[in-house]
Amino acid sequence: MATTVPAAARALAVFEVFAREQRELLKSELARLLDLPESSCSDLLSTLHEIGYVARTASTKRYYPTSRLANVAAAITQHDELYAIGKEACALLAEKTRESTYFGELDGHEVRIIAAHEGSHPLRYVSVEGDRVVFHATSIGKAILAGLPADECARLLRLKPLKALTELTRTSPEVLEKELAKQRETGIYSSINEGRDGLSSLAISGLIGDRLVGLSLTGPSDRLKANRESYMESFREVREAVFETTSAPKGKGRPRSVTRAPRAKASAD
Repeated sequence: MATTVPAAARALAVFEVFAREQRELLKSELARLLDLPESSCSDLLSTLHEIGYVARTASTKRYYPTSRLANVAAAITQHDELYAIGKEACALLAEKTRESTYFGELDGHEVRIIAAHEGSHPLRYVSVEGDRVVFHATSIGKAILAGLPADECARLLRLKPLKALTELTRTSPEVLEKELAKQRETGIYSSINEGRDGLSSLAISGLIGDRLVGLSLTGPSDRLKANRESYMESFREVREAVFETTSAPKGKGRPRSVTRAPRAKASAD
């Protein structure tokens, strides 16, 4: 079993205190806010000062973080940590089902596709990483909506009129809320000919860290209908391997912005 390192936790706690206080702090103030002996706090601040993560004013001897931590964080976030996890999850689900699979998170009034894996069936649906899909007519969107707090889900469904993409697209917030409540029983969400005629999808959602994400597969409606039970079992297996919770997550996910919709094609092996 891994051993925790208290010194590492204390170093990170320093920055959490600065983020909360949003002002320069004396060593004695930091010691009090961190509940540390002043000597220990002094050693901690000296180390952070020496390696350039905090600066100290010459006259008042107050400390404040430098831009180094922000620069390091910016460099890390240039590569989305969910990409590798999403690629692996998509590949695992695609291996079990042979369908095209997608991994994404809420982005404003749509879902942004973070990772994708093209299926191996001769006739298959294709969308690419970076595409965005509407949340009310796709299974991945419904799965993520179901993971939000009820008030946030209700707000998003009523933020603006929902567009009908096919004759079967549900555009009533009340109808969608009832559907989500029913599908929560299994934790597997579906969209049948709602985003595009002849195309259906299944999806689940869960937490990766504190981010609410969805994982879906998409293919011809008749094939998904014929294989629904085996696909649902594949989702259950993948969910246990990928997500930090096997139940619908509560209160996670941040809305973002909109761009384009995905495209489909039929291709041959």
